[in-house]
Amino acid sequence: MPLRLSPTFRDRLAERAGNPAGARPLIGMWACTGSALVTEIAAGSGLDWLLIDGEHSANTLDTLQVQLQVAAAYPITPLVRVPWNDPVIIKQVLDLGAQNLIVPMVSSAEEARAAVAATRYPPEGVRGVGSALARSARWNRVDGYLRDAAQHVSLTVQIETAAGVAAAAEIAAVDGVDAVFVGPSDLAASMGLLGQQTHPDVVAAVERVFAEATAAGTPVGVNAFDPAAADAYIAAGAAFVAVGADVALLARASEALAARFLPPSAPAPSSPSTSY
Repeated sequence: MPLRLSPTFRDRLAERAGNPAGARPLIGMWACTGSALVTEIAAGSGLDWLLIDGEHSANTLDTLQVQLQVAAAYPITPLVRVPWNDPVIIKQVLDLGAQNLIVPMVSSAEEARAAVAATRYPPEGVRGVGSALARSARWNRVDGYLRDAAQHVSLTVQIETAAGVAAAAEIAAVDGVDAVFVGPSDLAASMGLLGQQTHPDVVAAVERVFAEATAAGTPVGVNAFDPAAADAYIAAGAAFVAVGADVALLARASEALAARFLPPSAPAPSSPSTSY
């Protein structure tokens, strides 16, 4: 029985751009626990997109696949961030059925072209052919998958270094790059401002990427868990914004419960004297 795949993140962004009167940024969150149950809860939240993280989490190929399966039941667009710009990893994650990839730490046009090549079959790229064995083509139940594979995959590259900011125009112009996602945390670190994502110099660098990508006609988004920062980036023209993460929401909410219902902590006992 022929099957159809879901619209890609590129399609969702194009739909947004095609409706300027009602355009709003696509709002998403991170799924980092590796739990299919937590991902299913987030998938039913009503948000536009969900980023399942393979870089800074305990996710494996098995857990990524199950989370893609549970998210498919909901009207949310799942993206998977691979741990590195590696064609073997990208091939495996695509074959799991991930249609929308985020590749981290892309700091040059050459690296962006390598990421594109990893998502395309020859002669346009280097992706290995295994559609009969893989969920990506639903085991060859998607008509013309090999012919149309590039239409079923979207690629977002992540700019998160000072070098990436300097090369933003060239990166955004690479054919096959569907969107650019700015990561202020690593960007701040690369600028010598570790932990200072809202430092004026970091914000200025993010906004420079916004300007360069927009000029190239490429949608640009940003990671911003601080609501004030998210609002500011939306006002600056972000096409998509990640505004939270499952682990962060659980951490802050559980801390709030403790602050609400537990008495203030008693002072820690002083260390015994070691003087004689």
